[in-house]
Amino acid sequence: MRNRKNEDHIRQQVRSRYSDIVKGSGSCCGSSCCSSTPLGDPNFSSKLGYTDDQLSVVPEGSNMGLGCGNPQAIAQMKRGEVVLDLGSGGGFDCFLAAKQVGEEGRVIGVDMTPEMLAKARENARKGNYTNVEFRLGEIEHLPVADNSVDVIISNCVINLSPAKGQVFRESYRVLKPKGRLAISDVVAINRLPDEVCQNKDAFCGCVAGAAQVSEVEQMLRDAGFSEVSIEIKEESAQFIRDWFPGSGVENYVRSAVITAVK
Repeated sequence: MRNRKNEDHIRQQVRSRYSDIVKGSGSCCGSSCCSSTPLGDPNFSSKLGYTDDQLSVVPEGSNMGLGCGNPQAIAQMKRGEVVLDLGSGGGFDCFLAAKQVGEEGRVIGVDMTPEMLAKARENARKGNYTNVEFRLGEIEHLPVADNSVDVIISNCVINLSPAKGQVFRESYRVLKPKGRLAISDVVAINRLPDEVCQNKDAFCGCVAGAAQVSEVEQMLRDAGFSEVSIEIKEESAQFIRDWFPGSGVENYVRSAVITAVK
């Protein structure tokens, strides 16, 4: 049985941590983190496969280094499509997607942190992005109509949800028939030690909440998706090691490219 009280507590911890990042008073791991590349460092995005052109065309302040891959490289977005970004942060991936779908397309970013939402909207204003909008909401309860989205992207966010199955069910609901999911996220390749699972810094830092690869695949299929693919990025161990230096978390989790079709 789901423990909704515990789920709400986890969401509040995550919301608070990412609110602090916007304010400039927090990193991925709080006071116990000594990472050389903490979340919130825009220079980190260059390690994730984003090109120099992509890093240079977005409004200043939208690239916050809050990712574990580049969903732009796998989503195959087309002009005129509707794109939904789960956990849109400062709007970085939304603005890149907007250029791919063109003025005839539309991009929707959803984030549960009001401070992130305000930052993204200001970035959209600065960059004059008229085909991008940002909505406040939880990815487990998307403020998006049924069968209205062509592509869902997300970058290192679903692992933070305490109800991942619900996220995938909601994703399935809002996608059009033949719509596709194309996300970068952190998955567990080995069972995480209890001390890591119980560490709130490790959860907010995209480690402790990672589900096993087989669990992610089963949740996607249970939600109704087909053509499910989970590609482990072994090279990600190098930057994951820097998230919690000396902890050995790189032995348990990897970044993965996850795709599926409705």
